[in-house]
Amino acid sequence: MRMKFSRSSHLLQVAAASLAAASLITACEQFTETLTVDFVYVASAKAAGANNYGEINVFEIDSESGRMRQIPTSPFPSEGRNPVAEAVSTDYQNLFVVNQDDNTIVQFAIGSDGKLYPNNTVNTPGIFPLAIATSKTNVFVVDTYQPLPLCSTAEPCSGSIAVIPLVTPSSSNNCTTTVCMGPSVNNTAVNGQYWPLTLPSAPKDVIVPTAVNVLASGAYIYVTAYDSSTLTPTGYVFGFWVVPASYTTIPSGTSCTPLPSGQTTYPAGTLCPLAGSPFAAGARPSAIASDGGSAFVYATDTVHGDVLGYSVASNGALTPLSGSPYPAGNQPSSVVVDPSPSYPYVYVANSQDSTVTAYAMSNGVLTRIGSYATGLQPVAIGIDPSTYHFLFTVNFLADNVSNFELSTTAGSLLDAQFSPYATNAQPVAVAAIPHNGTGGGVQSH
Repeated sequence: MRMKFSRSSHLLQVAAASLAAASLITACEQFTETLTVDFVYVASAKAAGANNYGEINVFEIDSESGRMRQIPTSPFPSEGRNPVAEAVSTDYQNLFVVNQDDNTIVQFAIGSDGKLYPNNTVNTPGIFPLAIATSKTNVFVVDTYQPLPLCSTAEPCSGSIAVIPLVTPSSSNNCTTTVCMGPSVNNTAVNGQYWPLTLPSAPKDVIVPTAVNVLASGAYIYVTAYDSSTLTPTGYVFGFWVVPASYTTIPSGTSCTPLPSGQTTYPAGTLCPLAGSPFAAGARPSAIASDGGSAFVYATDTVHGDVLGYSVASNGALTPLSGSPYPAGNQPSSVVVDPSPSYPYVYVANSQDSTVTAYAMSNGVLTRIGSYATGLQPVAIGIDPSTYHFLFTVNFLADNVSNFELSTTAGSLLDAQFSPYATNAQPVAVAAIPHNGTGGGVQSH
C-alpha cells in the first residue's frame, strides 16, 4: 500500500527536525558555557573522616538565581584538624586554610572546576593560629600565643603575628602551584619568626588577638585584639607597615627595629609598628575589614554591638570617622566591605541576632540601610568577587550558609533561590573566587 503525506504532516516533520537541532545546540551550549560566577569555600570545624580532618564544602553560585550548589566530590578534607580561617591568593589560584589544632596552613591549588588539590603545608610560628590574610607578596597569620615555652591554655600569654612570603615555585620548596609559601620572615628584636602583640604601657598584660586585615595596597596590616588582664576588656587595633621589596623612605612615625650591624635595609615582609599603634577599638573587637581603595578600615565590637570606622592616613595611622562607632546588632562577629568601587556598602553579621546589618558608605561614614535574617549564629561573611551581586554568611549553629542577592543600587538584600544551603557541621569560615579567575560572569570554556 502506498502511503500519502499531507502538507501538514510535512510541516510537523520540519518542526520536529528544528526542535531536535535546537536541542543539540542547547546541549552543546551546556558544555561550552556556564552560569557559574563564583566558587565559594566554606570550612567546617567539626572533624570528619578517618583522620579527624575538618571539611571544605565547595559551592558554585548561579549568576541568574544566586542559587548555591555543591560541586561534584565536595566536600574536601581540610588536611588538618579544626580549620578556623581561610584566604585566597590575589590571583585566585590558591586557597590557604588554617588548621588550628595542627598549627598548620595548608595551601590548596584551585582547579578550573573549583576542585581543591593539597599542594603545600607549613607550620605557623606561634601557637593555635586563628586568622589569616593575604596580599600579592605575603601570607599573614595571627597566632593565639607567642611561641614561648610557658605559653599554653593553662598559662596564656599574648598573641603574635607572622609573615610568610609568597615565592616562586621550585624544586626546593615542594610546591607546584602559581605561588608558594616560603620561610617566615625573621624579627631580629625577638630572634624569632613572629611579632608579639604587646602594650608598651603594660607589656605583661595578656593580649588576645581576634582578626587580621591587610589593605588592598598591601602596604599596611591591622590586627584586632583585646586586653584580657583588665576587669573591663579594652580593645585595640595593632597596625604595621609591611616593608616592601624595595623602598626609599619609612613612613613618618613608624618605629622599625634598629637594623643589625652592617645591614642597610630591612628584609621584605618585616613589620614595623605604626605611629599611634595600637589604636583604641572599643571593648572586644571581633573582626576587621577595609575598602578596596585602602582608605577606610572597619572593626566590629562584640561587647557594645557596633562598628568602629577609621580613615587611613598616608602613614597608615588610623583616625576615627565622623559618627563612629555605628550601631549594629548583638554580638557582631564579622564585617565585609563591598570590593567594587561602584557599590559603596558595608555589611556586618550579628551572631546573636542571626542577622546582617547593611550600611551605605559615603566618604567612609556609614548610614544604616536595614537588617536581614540569616541562619542561626552567622560567624563569617563574604561578597562574591565576580559580580559583587551576592552576599553570603556562614551560620555556625545552623550548619548552613545563607545567600542573598545584593541590590547594587540600594545595598539592600534579598534571599537567593533556595537559600540557605546545608554544609558540614559547625561551619566557621568562608572565602570565594570568581569563576575562571576573570570575574566576567558567564564564561565560555
